[in-house]
Amino acid sequence: MDHPRTRRPGGPAEAGVRPVRRPPRPPQVPHHVYVRRRIAVGVAALLVLAFAGFLVSKVLGAVFGSGSDEVVAAEAADPGTAGDGTGDGSGDPEPAETTTTTVPVEVEAPPLEPTAAQGEPASAGRTSLVRVQILGGEQMSPKSVVASEQGILFAQNMMYRHSISVFRADGALVRTIPDSVDLAEYGISGHPGTSKGAPVEMAFSPDGSIAWVSNYSMYGTGFGPEGKDSCSPGDGTDDSYLYKVDVATFEILDVIAVGAVPKYVAATPDGSKVLVTNWCTWDLSVIDTGTGKEVRRVDLGGRYPRGIAVTADSRTAYVALMGSDRLVAVDLRTFTVSGHSSPGGGPRHVVRSPDGAHLYVSNNRDGTVVKLDRATGRIVGTVRTGEQPRSLDISTDGEAVYVVNYNSSTMSKVRTSDMTVVQTVQTDAKPIGITYEPTEQRVWVACYGGRILVFDDSRTAAG
Repeated sequence: MDHPRTRRPGGPAEAGVRPVRRPPRPPQVPHHVYVRRRIAVGVAALLVLAFAGFLVSKVLGAVFGSGSDEVVAAEAADPGTAGDGTGDGSGDPEPAETTTTTVPVEVEAPPLEPTAAQGEPASAGRTSLVRVQILGGEQMSPKSVVASEQGILFAQNMMYRHSISVFRADGALVRTIPDSVDLAEYGISGHPGTSKGAPVEMAFSPDGSIAWVSNYSMYGTGFGPEGKDSCSPGDGTDDSYLYKVDVATFEILDVIAVGAVPKYVAATPDGSKVLVTNWCTWDLSVIDTGTGKEVRRVDLGGRYPRGIAVTADSRTAYVALMGSDRLVAVDLRTFTVSGHSSPGGGPRHVVRSPDGAHLYVSNNRDGTVVKLDRATGRIVGTVRTGEQPRSLDISTDGEAVYVVNYNSSTMSKVRTSDMTVVQTVQTDAKPIGITYEPTEQRVWVACYGGRILVFDDSRTAAG
């Protein structure tokens, strides 16, 4: 953890002048004149100190850089103090209770370089995607990328780089977090020394202060061969772990045991639970965020569970079973599982509309995105987007869904009102992760080759 430099307050020592007795003694200065002189001297001293403080602040600014070169970690941990009207609802920033800590970035944000002219700001149903940035390189191989509501993004680099790349919404690389841990420090025995993970997916807590990161496999003393895409319960694949990461300090606070080859992660809107789909044990881990323990392992009744969407009341989770054509519903009070719908072949990812009325599902095998009536499970719209649509996300206003097509090396934008593909853009090979970043209204696409492509979707097409 980096700590900002501190300076101890200081200033010139007070100087006392002792009067010298010399005959003949001059006439006594009247007391009121003496007082006025002391006041004048005091005011002058205060002005000198104020000017000195101004000069010190300028020097510190030159040494440590301006706010544009740093991320205020306290804003990520507590969005209510960011001055955007999200504090007490009044629209006025609340006074800070603690001193904020600034964290220098590792790589500055590249300049915005739109590949096409843009028009006026509009809602997502009317805007046009334009690529504005390319991020990353050899230090990255992102499997997924996820944005918080506060404008922080985590990209998970699997076992290829054994790290998590943390970005700011403007594209600055804030921190690279190694996935190395000493499990004994977290009360986990049997794996002495340093172990490494393989960050695959993640979810932010509702307030954006915690990142929950799943590890595909673990590497180190006492761990068996890494997990595989083709597997089944009881085949010997080792269980893995979920990391709890402090978004302000980037410290791994806790390591929590889950199932074998954990994939998707979802935090319930009420903040009480974290849900993890376990690819090789075909079940769902339920984590109590208060205790930091897995409190339930739910058999989902199907192969290869992947995506999760949770209702706004935190009572129901919808889970995509990629090894089938089914979506199941899990009651998060009783942990009973029931069939919900059959959206298509190989359902991989699922998102909920902002109003909660619909679910959108990517079908990897069928090459489609489907719109479901959440209450009934009925299909109300289907559109073909490309070969092997994988991850998808939805705009804040719910007017557009974005999906990466893995084998087509494209990303498609679907207008949700009529389930029409309104735009398809080229990406790097094998796009695998996607997220909608709400503070800048940009779509981030993670590609296995090591780069993240950033597309602005805040404006209409020019002309």
